[in-house]
Amino acid sequence: MNHDDLPLNNLSRRRWLGGVAALASTMAVPRLVMAGAAGPEDPRMVFVILRGGMDGLAAVPALGDPDFASARGPMAQYGRPTLPLEQGFALHPELGKLHEAYKAGELTVVHAVAQAYRERSHFDGQQLLESGGLQPYTLRDGWLGRALKVGGLRKGLAIANAVPLVLRGSPGVDTWAPSALPDPPTELLERLRMLYADDKELLTALSRAQSLRDDQGGSMASVDPRKGGHDAFRNLAKRAAEFLSQPNGPQIAVLELGGWDSHTNAVSPTGRLAHNFSVLDAGLGQLRETLQASSAWRRTVVVAATEFGRTVATNGTQGTDHGTASAAFVLGGAVRGGRVLTDWPGLAPAQLHERRDLRPTTDLRAVFKGVLADHMRLSTQALAQVVFPDSAAIAPLRLIA
Repeated sequence: MNHDDLPLNNLSRRRWLGGVAALASTMAVPRLVMAGAAGPEDPRMVFVILRGGMDGLAAVPALGDPDFASARGPMAQYGRPTLPLEQGFALHPELGKLHEAYKAGELTVVHAVAQAYRERSHFDGQQLLESGGLQPYTLRDGWLGRALKVGGLRKGLAIANAVPLVLRGSPGVDTWAPSALPDPPTELLERLRMLYADDKELLTALSRAQSLRDDQGGSMASVDPRKGGHDAFRNLAKRAAEFLSQPNGPQIAVLELGGWDSHTNAVSPTGRLAHNFSVLDAGLGQLRETLQASSAWRRTVVVAATEFGRTVATNGTQGTDHGTASAAFVLGGAVRGGRVLTDWPGLAPAQLHERRDLRPTTDLRAVFKGVLADHMRLSTQALAQVVFPDSAAIAPLRLIA
């Protein structure tokens, strides 16, 4: 695409303000996309996609279950004290920032949660995590995109190489892919500065986008959490929070963090899984800290979820294989936290799903529906018929203060 062909004159100032931050932030993984121009008092929502199948029993060990130690074997050893929650549950030692939020009443853990999907394919599981469907590829758009559409949110712009499926389907999210631009896209940013030289608010947004691109090294290469990732995800979360904090900034942010496919070396307290928890904790802690500096935190809910969990027992390479139920984190100033919500199924062999996985007792759609109903103010009918079709039997969890 030639820069001269960009439809800048046809895009409103507000639509650029709603999404220009994503220009730089999507040039690295972890990834961020924003949508929906918000009003000063409108609620904010952040969805964090944990790609690869996060081990929910490692993140939130069920220490009070009499079968936990024998079922998990070496995975039951953490090397240092876990962080206590209610009902005999705990957090992984690397999740200290999340524990602070829990103690402040701003984190709810939903355990033994899963989609209706049971086949353990990353591709199919992630498609359903984003589409909100019951069978892979029956829905071609995303549940957040449909929520934006039926919720009547004001128009925004998501600038990304590829807008995630979860946000597709809404006419309120215009998209434009910068993949044909030079890396880094200095010419584009300079042209925007010239065209909008009199718009101080937009120029501030552009400066922040440039700063984020510089933080990420101006590269489109992936950031593997196993080889660092603390700064990348923390910086991404900080920039997202800065834009969510703006009185008329974006209303929705989607972040992605991969690397959760822990088939090997998950047992070590200094291994890849522990490192991933540290990266996640640093990013969510930064998101909370930055939003707390503004009034936006009290209007924010963050949901972090994965496509499926892991096997309860370890495999022969000191890791875990694809499983079923996991844990989800619901964090924010608008959350009624300090709780663990679960209908705990137990870890005895006969209580496991197919005698190998944590058995799901809560549908993940109940988590999403709870946030969309009570926080984003979507109707029960819209949630059951449009956002999550054929889900009338799934009652929303009450998660909001």
